[in-house]
Amino acid sequence: MFDVFGSVKGLLKLDQVCIDNNIFRLHYKATVVILIAFSLLVTSRQYIGDPIDCIVDEIPLNVMDTYCWIYSTFTIPNRLTGIAGKDIAQPGVSSHVDGHDEVKYHKYYQWVCFVLFFQAMLFYVPRYLWKTWEAGRIKMLVLDLNMPVVNDECKDERKKILVDYFVENINRHNFYAIRFFICEVLNFVNVLGQIYFMDFFLDGEFSTYGSDVVRFTEMEPEERGDPMARVFPKVTKCTFHKYGPSGSVQKFDGLCVLPLNIVNEKIYVFLWFWFIILTILTGASLVYRFAVVFMPKVRLYLLRARSRLSEHDEVEMISSKCQLGDWFILYQLGKNIDPLIYKEIISDLSLKFEGKEMV
Repeated sequence: MFDVFGSVKGLLKLDQVCIDNNIFRLHYKATVVILIAFSLLVTSRQYIGDPIDCIVDEIPLNVMDTYCWIYSTFTIPNRLTGIAGKDIAQPGVSSHVDGHDEVKYHKYYQWVCFVLFFQAMLFYVPRYLWKTWEAGRIKMLVLDLNMPVVNDECKDERKKILVDYFVENINRHNFYAIRFFICEVLNFVNVLGQIYFMDFFLDGEFSTYGSDVVRFTEMEPEERGDPMARVFPKVTKCTFHKYGPSGSVQKFDGLCVLPLNIVNEKIYVFLWFWFIILTILTGASLVYRFAVVFMPKVRLYLLRARSRLSEHDEVEMISSKCQLGDWFILYQLGKNIDPLIYKEIISDLSLKFEGKEMV
């Protein structure tokens, strides 16, 4: 089992240079790791273990298992409640009349592992776009100044390169920042879209799945219908037809046990809560980003917080010279450069701007 998750370890490595933020990382690191881990878990149970076992008279069990797995099984939605063994055989499993009782076929569990992997890839798309657009700019500008111990001569040379670059390219970084903000919006659109996609994939059951499970735990045992049994039934029915000795079509009703759905139901309960939390956090981050874009005072306060060792006058002077993109570059550098060195860079940058004014 541990070997199954070994390939996920690479996704957990921390980058030496940070080019995004914590909410962004929840999308392309935490969520991608969770989805791939779940996909591997389901795959190991589905294709290595035994995902279905069916019971039926006169039909070889291996034939029935294969047939029901390929052509799907079904339950009777209006037979979900009742006492198992008395009113019904199992939730959703009972005698039914063709054309009278509603029949719900369950095909999606065959595709769960592929869908989870596809979702993981979608969550990585904004990160891929941002890495492509960013093109290693922050890493190039950091120039190993993220190390607490740097040779003084080397440090002074790299600080000068960084300050000269920033002064020469002042007011030219807006497009860089806008592309990052586009990726943040893509994260929000993606997580919302994936909630609707999973709702479609599970026949409209996902949007209320988690809240239904919570409500189910608070109801009286004789009144409640298990939403997990409705969406991911552990016992289902399967009908097999074949020709009898006289050439007439014979019908065989079988019971099928789906042990894989014990895993699936827990996965989607977790994903429901995770996606709701991620949507709220991402929405809040967009509100924060809106304030950053349209309120220069907010940018000043954030830059002060990032360069807390610097003089406030220096930070204010630099902030007054910077447009949105310049502020974003400075803020990203503050995440990666050692605080003492960053203080010196802010001071040098302030002096450089003052020198330009005096010319």
